[in-house]
Amino acid sequence: MKATQKLRTAGQSLWLDNITRDLLTSGTLKRYIDTLSITGLTSNPTIFDHAISKSAAYDQDIRTMTRSGFAREDLFFRLAIADLQQAADLFRPIHDQTSGVDGWVSLEVSPLLACDTQRTVEAASSLHAAAARSNLFIKIPGTVQGGPAIEEATFRGVPINVTLLFSRDHYLAAAEAYMRGLERRIATGLSPDVRSVASLFVSRWDKATMDKLPDNLRDRLGIAIAESTYAAYRDLLESDRWQRLQNWGARPQRLLFASTGTKDPHAPDTVYIGALAAPNTINTMPEETLSDFADHGEVGGVMPRDGGRASETLSAIVKAGVDLGALAADLQTEGERHSTGRGATF
Repeated sequence: MKATQKLRTAGQSLWLDNITRDLLTSGTLKRYIDTLSITGLTSNPTIFDHAISKSAAYDQDIRTMTRSGFAREDLFFRLAIADLQQAADLFRPIHDQTSGVDGWVSLEVSPLLACDTQRTVEAASSLHAAAARSNLFIKIPGTVQGGPAIEEATFRGVPINVTLLFSRDHYLAAAEAYMRGLERRIATGLSPDVRSVASLFVSRWDKATMDKLPDNLRDRLGIAIAESTYAAYRDLLESDRWQRLQNWGARPQRLLFASTGTKDPHAPDTVYIGALAAPNTINTMPEETLSDFADHGEVGGVMPRDGGRASETLSAIVKAGVDLGALAADLQTEGERHSTGRGATF
């Protein structure tokens, strides 16, 4: 059995963190679905920026829309939506077979709206309507400013992929916003069956501390953060509050492990994949990491329900001089700043 199939058997969904038009038209994405157990896809402006600038596949559409007077951002989103519609259609059978649990693709709102709750909500609703695919998530950053937008978009029935989460506390804040949105729907007689995922970024922790920790703690921080967050995720799903929501028909906001490509050139190329095997979660991985894991990856077991030795590892890292709360805030700020500096370069 392939390592990718072993992850699926363990109860984890494998999503691809990439999209290009060539990936779609060449049949490569379909092959990943058929042979490597890929059941969903994530994207962001950087991925589309790279795809558009590095491929001639978009040139004709760009010329046509430019002549028609489309503004830069409108043009960008039209290209992105067209690709994601094709991807969503490829994943639709999986979406139907799993009753909406799996088979999703994701599109991010403009990072320039990060501090404007109302415009973020309006953009999320507009993009989801424009894509016209029920298995498409809209990505909203899980920042302090993003929390109200996540709640309101959920209340309006827009499926949300909460992005830029870096810690257990970030995850819990995102889950709180999601549950508030669901509770408001129930209070007004609406169905709480609005799907969501919460995306925890993993490898950036280790990149940020690569030169600050002793060798015995190197490349362990990201996994420990994921383990502690997974324990909080399981606790939340067993809470009285969530059980009440579930009784009304809500479905869990699934925990998604993002940024799982190895950043340390001295670490194994699949260091995060096997370590993050956890039931009822998602791992979205870059194309190169997917290929490496399919070729020589290993799954030794599943993540402990209680987070295993995460607390011990985190304590050791704190003693080594890392302020976890400050670093989580810095990573989120850096991610948000990086997002607002992105833009299609066609």
